[in-house]
Amino acid sequence: MSDFHVLIPKLGESIQEATITKLFVKQGDTVVEDDLLFEIATDKVDSEIPSPVAGTIKEILCSENDLIPVGQVVIVIAMGNEEPAVSEPAPTIIPDKKEVPVVEPEVEKQSTPVISSKDNFNSGRFYSPLVKSIASKESVTLAELEMITGSGLGGRVQKNDIISYVEQRKKGVQSTSSQVIQPTAPQISPIVQIEKPKISVSVGAEDTILKMDRIRKLIANHMVMSKQVSPHVTTVVEADVTNLVLWRNAVKADFESKYGEKLTYMPVFAEATAKALSEFRQVNASVDEDNIILRKHINIGLAVATNDGNLVVPVIKDTDSKNLVGLTREINGFARAGRENKLSPDDLQGGTFTITNFGSFGGLIGTPIINQPQVAILAVGIIEKKPAVMETPTGDAIVVRHKMFLSLSYDHRVVDGMLGGKFLRRIADLLEQFEPNKNI
Repeated sequence: MSDFHVLIPKLGESIQEATITKLFVKQGDTVVEDDLLFEIATDKVDSEIPSPVAGTIKEILCSENDLIPVGQVVIVIAMGNEEPAVSEPAPTIIPDKKEVPVVEPEVEKQSTPVISSKDNFNSGRFYSPLVKSIASKESVTLAELEMITGSGLGGRVQKNDIISYVEQRKKGVQSTSSQVIQPTAPQISPIVQIEKPKISVSVGAEDTILKMDRIRKLIANHMVMSKQVSPHVTTVVEADVTNLVLWRNAVKADFESKYGEKLTYMPVFAEATAKALSEFRQVNASVDEDNIILRKHINIGLAVATNDGNLVVPVIKDTDSKNLVGLTREINGFARAGRENKLSPDDLQGGTFTITNFGSFGGLIGTPIINQPQVAILAVGIIEKKPAVMETPTGDAIVVRHKMFLSLSYDHRVVDGMLGGKFLRRIADLLEQFEPNKNI
């Protein structure tokens, strides 16, 4: 009887590990193809992993809440009708354990207890099982761990952060020969650690308390981190999109009949933004300490609301290389998949710029928060009919025009007012001077 090894699948270019959030099977269970085995979670999305084969669960090499690297075996399935030999449950696998330096600093015993990798201690921060294991092995106390500024999403402490802390703590101890000192926590990343204010909230008898789900917590942490990292500035312009509105009204029925897709304004916004980004490369960028990384590819993310009230940002890769038909198909597909929570982790990777549509909910102007590690985000408002003054051969006249507000939030570390203003004005000009693609 042959064995089939189920691995943590590749979840996207930048995702190296995932957390097992739920196991649907136990040792000895019989499964058929496509039966759910386990659920995994990353910083981007949750995914359910089905069985690729039929057989009997021979071994489960993980536990719920374990953080497992991509490509590691988590379940062994015996294919065939024979009963597998029952063995002792396999221990939780800690990836890259051999890489953790063992340091035994001669410091005075801490009054704060040392962390156990299995403890669910009372902390406002999330620590992965791997980080807690390293902290326990290296006698890093909870007080020390709370002081480390993480380089992960929302300031999350990652493996390299705690290893760097241990190494620097060792240097701090070795540098003092006359007396033993307690080293202070080093600054691991450029993110400034800001103590969360203590807010007293009263709860009435008729109030309802809703617990944040995992995705909502990730969104909250990401937004707070972005405001801490980037000095936000927002610039607003008003665009006259009358030509665009008249064109869409004239062709939308034929477009849907020909291509099977509803024609919205978002593909036009994405096309104009991609063209502007190709002309203003410093807006299609990221910041790494004192380095500015100019992105070669223009990958625009679109904020999509899901049915559970959360928000995801699928990414259109190489937006500047696609025409309106291709953009329409991809955007509509992402919108459907996002509402049904069917986006893959790879759909959410690699964004270099983001567009959020406040207008879809009737909003006029927005001041969105930058989606790190990008340096800018565009908000598009609702299109409204407004009276406007236009010059005519016989003099000025008041006419009805279709107008909308565009607002750009940008990272003032690398995008100043002139660059941000010119970039936003260029998008508005492209929309005002819209000429439909001849291939439509």
